[in-house]
Amino acid sequence: MSQLIYARVRENPKYQALVKRRGRLAAILSAIVLVAYYSFMMVVAFAPAMLGKPLSEGMTLSIGIPIGAAIIVISWLLTGVYSYFANGPFEDLTNDLIRETAE
Repeated sequence: MSQLIYARVRENPKYQALVKRRGRLAAILSAIVLVAYYSFMMVVAFAPAMLGKPLSEGMTLSIGIPIGAAIIVISWLLTGVYSYFANGPFEDLTNDLIRETAE
């Protein structure tokens, strides 16, 4: 019996749309995070002096510190974006799918 339910879910266009949208969002957000982190690591590896420069004349805080903090904040924000979609539109699609499958 459960195999029949799984087959009905997989064949449902809403399920296919959910998988496609969720996968696309996850790929985009992952790409943004990876580009941010790896760009920072490349600058650390190949141009460390650039990150070591002070923010302004006479300051001891280097450019690298706020950039690193910004990368962390970007990651938090993107996690929030995914949570918003997972608990909003994706949850609505999932609930519709459950209702249709139960019928």
